[in-house]
Amino acid sequence: MALFQLPDSQQGDDIAALREENHRLRKVCTALMERVESGGSPNGAPYAAFERSVLLAEQVRERTDALHRTLDELSQVNARLLAANAEAHAANVSKTKFLAAVSHDLLQPLNAARLFASALETHALPESSQALVGHIGRSLKDVEGLLGTLVDISRLDAGVLHADKAPFAVSTLLDALAEEYRQVAGVRGLTLHYVPSRVWVESDLALLARVVRNFLSNAVRYTEHGHLLLGCRRRADGLEIMVGDTGPGIPEPQRKAIFLEFRRASQPQANHSRGLGLGLAIVDRISTMLDHPVTLASRLGHGSLFSILVPYAASCGALEGGSSPVPSAQWGDDPLQGCVVWVVDDDPAIIEGMQALLGSWGCRVRAAATVSALEAASDGERPAVLLVDYHLGEHRENGIDLAARLRRRYPGLATVVITANHEASLKRATREAGMHCLLKPLKPLRLKMLLGTLLEGR
Repeated sequence: MALFQLPDSQQGDDIAALREENHRLRKVCTALMERVESGGSPNGAPYAAFERSVLLAEQVRERTDALHRTLDELSQVNARLLAANAEAHAANVSKTKFLAAVSHDLLQPLNAARLFASALETHALPESSQALVGHIGRSLKDVEGLLGTLVDISRLDAGVLHADKAPFAVSTLLDALAEEYRQVAGVRGLTLHYVPSRVWVESDLALLARVVRNFLSNAVRYTEHGHLLLGCRRRADGLEIMVGDTGPGIPEPQRKAIFLEFRRASQPQANHSRGLGLGLAIVDRISTMLDHPVTLASRLGHGSLFSILVPYAASCGALEGGSSPVPSAQWGDDPLQGCVVWVVDDDPAIIEGMQALLGSWGCRVRAAATVSALEAASDGERPAVLLVDYHLGEHRENGIDLAARLRRRYPGLATVVITANHEASLKRATREAGMHCLLKPLKPLRLKMLLGTLLEGR
């Protein structure tokens, strides 16, 4: 064993070296501890910064987990909202399609009733009966206005009502409205002053008519005595169509509110007007869609003036001399007398109503549901005007295609397409085919003036 033992002197040296190394390491450890403590918090608490960092990291982790849970819940809520919004949009589109389809079905009997009532007005009746016929006509007109308002606001809400702008003589619109509302105003003891114009403008004729008709209806509704004004004023950037009245005027606080939905001007007078308070709201939306500014000026106790600014048609100066409809009162010889008019419609009530109305105007009417039946009843007579419904039933050609086929057979045949469809594409297709378009319910005076214009000079 002595072979494996170190000498006592060497063992002593090793122990001394180990002690010295241990002392050195202790000094290094003390220096490191002092450095750590001096780099910590100001109060010199050991490891305070480290502990604080650990605590903050734990709080961040907890809050991150809470945020993830909140985001997951928000994502689920958004998914439910998107599903509800899609369902509401689908319901709105369905409602619009339903109203459009139902309006066509409702307008058919209403159109027939207007035709029969207008035909009856031309008959020689006792005074009491004539008054009843007038009441029937006005009631039907009220129903037409309410139904049209509901359908229009529904289409505007769904964004399916679009403009079909085209150039036309403003007299095409205003002459017919002047004749119509001169009679309406006369019933209430009012007079209508109309200043005609031959300027051509560019707009959607049907939508612009909706705006001006609303102005005139309101003027009649709120004016107890005096007169109404319908006219135009040339401006640098367009033609201003104006409707004025001598009514009570509109207070300043109400002048913006009346263009909101379901808001009507105050009515101090007790009258019998009916409405939904949507007319001027529709005017505001239509004018925005057409980009035609609407203005209102009013003085309490003196009256109101509504106007809409319509841009001129291109080459307006060259178009001003063109032909335009002339009120029936200015016709020398009535062009409707003895005129051969063909009517194609798949509704028997409409056929009977058109026969009664056109016959009361002196026309020779041939009406049927099909072209073959029409030609069989015509005895070889050549038609001057064709009135055709656009919707002729399932699995049949539409009115435009049928009219085009007849016009190839009878060149120069004037054609009027009658429809309850207000889509811009249909109006555009009718115009591009060289035909005229009238919307249901058919306004007899508008039809009579259009027929007179088409037949003038033949």
